[in-house]
Amino acid sequence: MTKHGPLTRRDALKLAGGAAALGALTSAVPYAAQAAAPMLGVSRPSIYRFKLGAFEVTNILDGYVQGPGPHPTFGNNQTPEAVQALVTAHGLPATRHENQFVVTLVNTGKELVLFDAGNPKGRAPTTGHLSQLIVTAGYQPEQVDVVVISHGHPDHVGGLLVDGKPVYPNARYVFGAREFDYWNKGENIPDARKGTRDIFMQFAAPLGEKAAMIKEDAEIVGGIRAIPAFGHSPGMLAFHIESEGKRLVNWADTANHYVLSVQQPDWYVAFDQDKDAAVATRRRIFDMVSADKLPVVGYHMPFPAVGWVEKTATSYRWVPATTQMNF
Repeated sequence: MTKHGPLTRRDALKLAGGAAALGALTSAVPYAAQAAAPMLGVSRPSIYRFKLGAFEVTNILDGYVQGPGPHPTFGNNQTPEAVQALVTAHGLPATRHENQFVVTLVNTGKELVLFDAGNPKGRAPTTGHLSQLIVTAGYQPEQVDVVVISHGHPDHVGGLLVDGKPVYPNARYVFGAREFDYWNKGENIPDARKGTRDIFMQFAAPLGEKAAMIKEDAEIVGGIRAIPAFGHSPGMLAFHIESEGKRLVNWADTANHYVLSVQQPDWYVAFDQDKDAAVATRRRIFDMVSADKLPVVGYHMPFPAVGWVEKTATSYRWVPATTQMNF
């Protein structure tokens, strides 16, 4: 075994010499500058799939838009200060707003059912790519058996056709009869919604001849039935989905913001055509899903857009899913 004694002056000089030689050698080798890694920008997930009994549910983010807000779009019967106070209390910006578009696809094992068709191409840089995202999720547009339209707004019908041809060529189409008739007839359309009607006539009306027109409580396929959700649009539908005793509600646009619309259901939303009816629909559906502890998917909830509504002492709150749906 080597024994180590105290460091002598001769040992110290040898070490110093070796270090100097190493330094000289190192300085003789040119140093290659390392470029900093580039900034890549925000990246977010766009596909989330979970089991519901024997069904598989896939939520797909069809992009988002950002702009000024949330007031007066949200809480337009309130002061800007009241709306800003609520969002800033939740860490959200007072004068900027993001609106996400989340489409739901349900595989029942017998049929592949698409709820809403997303945005038209070109509406925003991040939107209008649903058919490609469906491929990323593991399906082909030709495999979609049923396309169900909750209501006739552009972000729900704009992806039905491209260049006049159906994006889902083998699907059958389902509309709420009340909703389809309203937009198709074009009577009493408010000025603010005339652009919506134009989009509907371009992308949805051509499919009307081969579509099923259903009542608000109809069964669509086994395990999926409609729920009336009028107000946001005159004939909007939500959907109850059930397999092997597991239940889920797709509430479409019943609530368009996970804080403002859920915590303050009585606050008006500019997007809602009949604002008082939309308030009544929110309260009815919130009471149902909170009482039965039903998970919810919502078209404008933060991705992956799955959660619960919990009743509080004075109102409600959105509880986002974490790992509950992964088992």
